[in-house]
Amino acid sequence: MVMGRAYRAAAAGMARPLRDVVNSVNNSPTRPVKVDIWSDIACPWCFIGKRRFERAVADWDGAVEVEFHSFELAPDTPVDFEGSEVDFLAHHKGMDPAQVEQMLSQMTVMAAEEGLAYDFDALRHTKTLLAHQALHFAKAHGLQRELKERLLSAYFEQGRHVGRVDELVTLATEVGLDGDALRRDLEAGTFAPDVEADIAQARAYGIAGVPFFVFDGRLGVSGAQAPETFREVLDRVVAEASA
Repeated sequence: MVMGRAYRAAAAGMARPLRDVVNSVNNSPTRPVKVDIWSDIACPWCFIGKRRFERAVADWDGAVEVEFHSFELAPDTPVDFEGSEVDFLAHHKGMDPAQVEQMLSQMTVMAAEEGLAYDFDALRHTKTLLAHQALHFAKAHGLQRELKERLLSAYFEQGRHVGRVDELVTLATEVGLDGDALRRDLEAGTFAPDVEADIAQARAYGIAGVPFFVFDGRLGVSGAQAPETFREVLDRVVAEASA
């Protein structure tokens, strides 16, 4: 899926069963519901979807375990793209500039409704492969959710360049990670296979756009749904596990 289609379509979709996925549900009513989330740092819907999902969990009577997974919306993006977000979508992706301007304006308003301050004028479009490797490093050290939040905010709200090792190290240290260790692993490509495995699993599930939420390995929700939808799915997962 190209970036332009992702901006327009990632919020569409509802819960549906995932085919060819082994159902390994633990029937204990007290266990957390595992939610695997495929997303990209460069996906505006993913930050909005993250906020809506967090609101759903905060208002839901139960425990949730979250794990983020890698997905590159535009793997052909250069690390150092010279130009604005309008330039990227209009020239690199062939979209109409006026349509892009309108789309980004609407996205900014929707983000603000979730308490997010998107700044597309400052945004530094880049390839997100290294950022995904950094997130796997953070997962290995118990700080994946913290770094995910930091990277999304850095990218969409602060105009930081999340495609460079130096910037990723700086942002990682802000959430308590060992910057020197991260630098070594990024330069060595230590977590590149983990990123590739996530993307391969997304293909196996038939995921074409993000955010995409997988509940207990058997129920998929596509897009930045309303909190009420996420809560309904959580209730459904628990009810089906207890049946």
